[in-house]
Amino acid sequence: MNETPMRAYAEIDLDAVRDNVRALRARAPRSELMAVVKSNAYGHGAVQCARAAQEAGATWLGTATPEEALALRAAGIEGRVMCWLWTPGGPWREAVEADVDVSVSGMWALDEVRAAARAADRTARIQLKADTGLGRNGCQPADWAELVGAAVAAQAEGTVQVTGVWSHFACADEPGHPSIRLQLDAFRDMLAYAEKEGVDPEVRHIANSPATLTLPETHFDLVRTGIAVYGVSPSPELGTPAELGLRPAMTLKASLALVKTVPAGHGVSYGHHYVTEAETHLALVPAGYADGVPRSASGRGPVLVGGKVRRAAGRIAMDQFVVDLGADLAEAGDEVVLFGDAERGEPTAEDWARAADTIAYEIVTRIGGRVPRVYLGG
Repeated sequence: MNETPMRAYAEIDLDAVRDNVRALRARAPRSELMAVVKSNAYGHGAVQCARAAQEAGATWLGTATPEEALALRAAGIEGRVMCWLWTPGGPWREAVEADVDVSVSGMWALDEVRAAARAADRTARIQLKADTGLGRNGCQPADWAELVGAAVAAQAEGTVQVTGVWSHFACADEPGHPSIRLQLDAFRDMLAYAEKEGVDPEVRHIANSPATLTLPETHFDLVRTGIAVYGVSPSPELGTPAELGLRPAMTLKASLALVKTVPAGHGVSYGHHYVTEAETHLALVPAGYADGVPRSASGRGPVLVGGKVRRAAGRIAMDQFVVDLGADLAEAGDEVVLFGDAERGEPTAEDWARAADTIAYEIVTRIGGRVPRVYLGG
């Protein structure tokens, strides 16, 4: 519990992270688990969450960028770390020297990592990514034979070791979507080809959080869990966090900056999109879109004040927004919960996502750097 009132802060329950990792491991008991800690662990704090996930049995950590992976190493994080979002000229040598698994989706990347391995005088750990239908990163089936052949040749010369073959689902969060089966079949075909050509990977993986939770046939050697590690449901269609056996790790709180009485007909915030119907009490929440509170949730974003869930009144501004308390009273310094755990009666990240017409991933990830993280269960 935070003892000194703050303008706004995100309370991160590391015990919830540990519990979520254990729950996810139980869903895929024959597979290793990668905890994805990209984007500062979806806004929760990469180093702290990485350590908590490892304590709960995660044997791999995943990042998008090499800089994120290298920051984990700089913080003393050991064990398997993988990163997958590379651009030409990236810090290949640093990643090789830090024993980071790097993803390769095309020939240019293989050429650069081979050069880095020669410069570092050590073998690079690489994972080949197959584009099985997402159409984003990854190697197309038509180019797979060339990439696999070159990787096998590089492995024979000692510059690389192919440690993994992997892919990513487009619609695993949509139960029954036909692309799931098509992608799984394509992955099996591309994996079989790579193995026939001499690739003997340590890990084969395609399952993300929703697939880990609902598609056991996709688990292979490793499951990659991101948003579920932090207790957020990958999709409302799959169930609430509680229904999935997860617990939200982030609670976003603020302290009221002002409470005042205004008359009927008083405009509130920019554009006067909200006008009071009667004399009322307005409370000022000192957090806004500069902190990651979405402006698109103006007039709809829910907050818990004084034991009641209320909505943002009028426009959410850069640093603040207003809540109409009606006849209820509050004081400056009183706690406000923007989102947390529904099991405690609090609004959730999913509630804010609906209010902002987005997804819960964005809500937690966009909480900004000027919002301090306060860790529980460290």
